[in-house]
Amino acid sequence: MRLPLRRCGEGVLLDIRLTPNAAQNQIDDIFLDGGERPRLKVKVTAIAEKGKANDAVVKFLSKSIKYARGNFGIVSGKLDRNKTLLIRGDPSEMENQLKAWLEQI
Repeated sequence: MRLPLRRCGEGVLLDIRLTPNAAQNQIDDIFLDGGERPRLKVKVTAIAEKGKANDAVVKFLSKSIKYARGNFGIVSGKLDRNKTLLIRGDPSEMENQLKAWLEQI
């Protein structure tokens, strides 16, 4: 299975599909989008209004991964369900940490 991770100079890029206004915050599975890019399905209870869902997904993922929220940033898809998050840190260490985290979900 391909993972929704890519290394970059500042850390690791994580591709997600966000579903706002869900019954509970949860991480579902990995799927291939229309462009054959693997994405992690993430649901948050926050509504998609004034950046609330974006803030909620960063908070939820930082808690889940156990990595400081300040190291997360949305680099594409701020107004779209398909998003790419930058998780700042040493690329190889972050990639290993995220692979281990993805195996647990």
